Amino acid sequence: MMKYNGLILAVAVLLLGGCAQKVSSPLKTYTLAKETVPHIKHSLNHNKTLKVAYPQALKEQLSNKIAYSYSSSDYGVYQNSQWSNNIGKLLQGSIIQTLEQSRLYKAVLPYASLAEEDFRLESTVYDFSHHVRGDKSYAVVSIEFALINTYTGKLIKTKRFTYKEFTNSTDAKGYVEATQKIMIRLGRNLINWLH
Repeated sequence: MMKYNGLILAVAVLLLGGCAQKVSSPLKTYTLAKETVPHIKHSLNHNKTLKVAYPQALKEQLSNKIAYSYSSSDYGVYQNSQWSNNIGKLLQGSIIQTLEQSRLYKAVLPYASLAEEDFRLESTVYDFSHHVRGDKSYAVVSIEFALINTYTGKLIKTKRFTYKEFTNSTDAKGYVEATQKIMIRLGRNLINWLH
């Protein structure tokens, strides 16, 4: 009986020791790649400044987790893959870089900047996730933008951009590649909408 109790104790110590091990870091980290966009040569706003507000989430909290779903009512995150930063910061940075590169405005700044701005661009994220439906898999990005005149506080215009891009694989890598394609289209369409 003493040997049996010792064996149980040894197994319990090994199991608890395994639970106490440090959780390993994600195997893959992804970011939103910078894409080249054309310069706008004639813009009515080339002497104006624009601030890009941090995106707001309509449903799930924005984080560095890569989200997926298998139906309209479930939600999960990849354990071995993540974004390099909070997706809200990545989106804000991507929008700033795209608009700055387009030269549509004199300056495009993050909302935290102390400089005065003429316009503010706000956004609401409706969806930014990987959808897997049976044998089909696609990235979905749905964001609504609102352009506001800072001096009057009046809403100038709003537009919701929604994209669905099929993936080459059903894993996080396939999802990120499809999302990169969407972000290129979103950047160019956002420039055209603001112009």
